[in-house]
Amino acid sequence: MDRAQKEAVVAELGQIFTDSGVVVVAHYEGLSVAEMTDFRLRMKTAGGSVRVAKNKLAKIALKGTPGESMGSLLTGMTVLAYSEDPVAAAKTVDAFARDNKKLVVLGGAMGATPLDEAGVKAVAAMPSREELIASIVACIGAPAGELVSAIGAPAANIAGILSTLEEREAA
Repeated sequence: MDRAQKEAVVAELGQIFTDSGVVVVAHYEGLSVAEMTDFRLRMKTAGGSVRVAKNKLAKIALKGTPGESMGSLLTGMTVLAYSEDPVAAAKTVDAFARDNKKLVVLGGAMGATPLDEAGVKAVAAMPSREELIASIVACIGAPAGELVSAIGAPAANIAGILSTLEEREAA
């Protein structure tokens, strides 16, 4: 790899570190090509990506970024899993690590907040952005639905009484 290629990799990694909601660092030693492909596919499905890079280049790219503190995790055969959604990458890595013991989560960073292995698991346990939006919409919509029911209830009661009276007179 020549100098220009290394500079391009450092620039790409720097972009990943600054734009991602979460970056998870893990050891992937022993993973087969099929297992790594499965991991990449799961991350892509979740809206994230996987990047394997030289640790030295990743440490250079980390300088001056919010996640600079995770540079100490970059030793050995490391893989970076990242996503814009602060929860998606952590959920996917945690689920894959439970299925495949060869992937060992080291930690990561969520913006400027460094995460250890327990921190990644805690982030993975949080609801995703879509789940939070759905619960907020449900909370906002519930009072409106109850209000409509309350407003419509007297009219429904009157209609029921009128139909009962009508049936009596017809009989």
